[in-house]
Amino acid sequence: MRLSKKLLFAIEAVLDIAYHSADEPVQSKDIAERQGIPRRYLEPALQALVHANILRGVRGPRGGYRLARERRKITVGDIVRVVQDKEGRNDPLEEPAGSDLGLAVLSPLWQELEEETMRRLDATTVEDLCRRAREAGVESRAQSQFDFMI
Repeated sequence: MRLSKKLLFAIEAVLDIAYHSADEPVQSKDIAERQGIPRRYLEPALQALVHANILRGVRGPRGGYRLARERRKITVGDIVRVVQDKEGRNDPLEEPAGSDLGLAVLSPLWQELEEETMRRLDATTVEDLCRRAREAGVESRAQSQFDFMI
């Protein structure tokens, strides 16, 4: 697995939508502003996540993005697979080259590490990430919209 900026943007975008959405969809301009990146980097990832049924696009002047499934049913592994498929990753383990030592020892090691990493990412849900954000004291726009005085 290759850790890329696109991958991190996509994971953070899904987390942002889950963490900051309330009754209204989260707009890509708000996500890009919170992430500190241009929207042109974010939009292709968001569209790929819509096509993969992780996000749902909402049209209109107050449109944006929502989760297509419950937070507890979307894993980080799901997001990783979408981005990797979109990037058309070239996996050196699929067509290994090198010495007998590298093929017999290093390639299996990297394969084991990738499988272990994906198991961990598949076990981590967006709900888990939201819980971590709350525990870290990250303010949620959704929560602040419900704070009012009578």
